[in-house]
Amino acid sequence: MGSVTPYDTAAGRRWRVRYRTPEHVQTDKRGFTTKRDAELYLANVEISKASGSFVSAAAARVTVGELAAEWLANKQQSMKPSSYHSIAVSWRVYVGPRWATTPVGAIRASAVEQWIRQLGQGTAVTHKSGGKTVPAAQARPRSATVVLRALGVLAGVLDMALKDGRVPKNVARRTEGAPRKVSNKPRRYLSHAEVARFAAAAATPTQRTMIVLLAYCGLRWGEAVGLQVRDLNMLRRRLQISRTATEVDGKILVGAPKSWEKRAVPFPAVLAEPLAHLCEGKAPDDLVFADRFGQFLRRPKTSAGTSSWFLDALVASDIERLTPHDLRHTAASLAVSSGANVKAVQRMLGHKSAAMTLDTYADLFEDDLDEVAERLDEGARRANLADVWARN
Repeated sequence: MGSVTPYDTAAGRRWRVRYRTPEHVQTDKRGFTTKRDAELYLANVEISKASGSFVSAAAARVTVGELAAEWLANKQQSMKPSSYHSIAVSWRVYVGPRWATTPVGAIRASAVEQWIRQLGQGTAVTHKSGGKTVPAAQARPRSATVVLRALGVLAGVLDMALKDGRVPKNVARRTEGAPRKVSNKPRRYLSHAEVARFAAAAATPTQRTMIVLLAYCGLRWGEAVGLQVRDLNMLRRRLQISRTATEVDGKILVGAPKSWEKRAVPFPAVLAEPLAHLCEGKAPDDLVFADRFGQFLRRPKTSAGTSSWFLDALVASDIERLTPHDLRHTAASLAVSSGANVKAVQRMLGHKSAAMTLDTYADLFEDDLDEVAERLDEGARRANLADVWARN
């Protein structure tokens, strides 16, 4: 149990609280103007020690930046390079400029909510490449994705502080005012005829085969360009997805597929000959889709004001602007329209669960409800269920 003792100062009598931390280290806090305030503080200390929520003043003084260095090192060890890159950039550009020098014990929920609002409005201080500070007056509003990622980084660092007993709770979790990600972009599904027209407009066999592969197999770009000759089973018409080649800061990083899960993806017979042609004269470790130097194909630019072979083919085929990832949506649509069930689509796309596939492509399965009702009606008619209402 601690003690409360008085001492004299030039400003008058003050009170000191002496107590031991859970680690049995004696410490004190001085400056209380009344004995009652000192006794209340001591009571709170004893209660927090008993409940396991005690936080020492010294532990709470560690800064967000000091903990972030360790947190980021852990993330770099456990995450794929492309995923780690996004949170490292978020820390450097958005989180660090605001919180790096702030003690974890001094962060209040209201301050976090204000920061979230400022990021969304474009009034938060940020950094750009090279570490130069961007004044609030020159900042611009950030998207919900950017804001939520920054908030997640801060919350992750404070999770570490909570585990270490440096804060009693994580004020960055369950904050008010966090934006919601809402996409206003309508999802575009190409028909078989549009895929054929799009592929025919491409300039080279490699480009044409890539378009059809993305539209019919649902591979992510990194999975497609990471394919090696050994990954093709021409007899069973299967693609073995065991790695992905992701471009990060202009460099291609090869790693495990998304969610770390390997999978086999079927490809239609129409792709057998074009794929075989791309593999001619290549060794098992060679890339199926390669540039003229035998290196990884770079993702074609598709944003407004840019140019690429992908955009040229879209213009030539009179199809509105799409991205390579949009062809993944087309693959899901064509699979469902061909009669594939949700589990088959899940496995093809590499989703973690069928629930995720349904959440992502719920609109594609709406017609299935009509089919269910029709089949139920057929069964009911065979059982003469209508006779139930014919009875007196």
